[in-house]
Amino acid sequence: MINLEIRVLRYFVAVAEVKTISGAAKRLHLSQPTLSRQISDLETETGSRLFIRGSREITLTDKGRYLLKRANAIIALVDKTEQNLQTDQTVISGSLDIGAGESRGMQRIMDLVAQLQQDYPAVTVHLHSGDAAAIEAQLADGRLDFGVIMGRRQLKQYGALKLPEVDRWGIIMPKAAPLAQQKFIAPNDLVGLPLMVSEQALQRDFFQDWWRNVANQITITGTYNLIFNATLMVTNGGSYVLGFANLVNTDTESPLTFRPLKPELAEPITVVWSKEQPLSPVAQVFLKRLEANLG
Repeated sequence: MINLEIRVLRYFVAVAEVKTISGAAKRLHLSQPTLSRQISDLETETGSRLFIRGSREITLTDKGRYLLKRANAIIALVDKTEQNLQTDQTVISGSLDIGAGESRGMQRIMDLVAQLQQDYPAVTVHLHSGDAAAIEAQLADGRLDFGVIMGRRQLKQYGALKLPEVDRWGIIMPKAAPLAQQKFIAPNDLVGLPLMVSEQALQRDFFQDWWRNVANQITITGTYNLIFNATLMVTNGGSYVLGFANLVNTDTESPLTFRPLKPELAEPITVVWSKEQPLSPVAQVFLKRLEANLG
């Protein structure tokens, strides 16, 4: 059985980030021989070569990259647990971790967070971007307190509160595009146009019913996880983007505009939390405030 110490995992992460033993030793306030021995012992303990030693820097092996991902998750969870355990229960403090995709529903959440921090200045908030699958994984292992999930999903294993807002789908395009003259975009309007869509929605075949009989005439040239990067393709004329309303600047100074789909497509927005993980004091306060806010 491998027995990994948190202290040694921190050493490993430092070396992976700095890419030299000397630089990592300086950051950790250790001697180089001590740090080298700790890394060597870690490789022996795991039975894996974690680094490739080069003339100027060291790089991670495949197993090293795997361990780095897991080590960061473990360290974050340990730090969060220690912080919450050390919290004075008479003074609300600690960290609140919220995972979410891009959604207009986040404005309500951020307003509540801002008020929470105003009332309890010792509270820190960490926002994690990701799709529903990533958020569910982090809720399961305790890295997140809450997730904000868009779309219709099975949520029986979670505590859940549905927000009154919904995310409406539409097309983001240049203002100079011919389609911008229309108030709504129908499936036929997209035939032959280069289109980028949400990777998660595409995997769910979310648009199949909406495309209807022109599905095989839709040209999908790419997918995205974060819409900002996708809109750069719109700005340079390379593509149209199928995305949510209110996430992209389309004011008078912007070269972009948004037109909703017809028939309309909209997704619910739900705040979820694990039923298996106990909520920290600050997470309990946030949940009570969210419940009150939703009436």
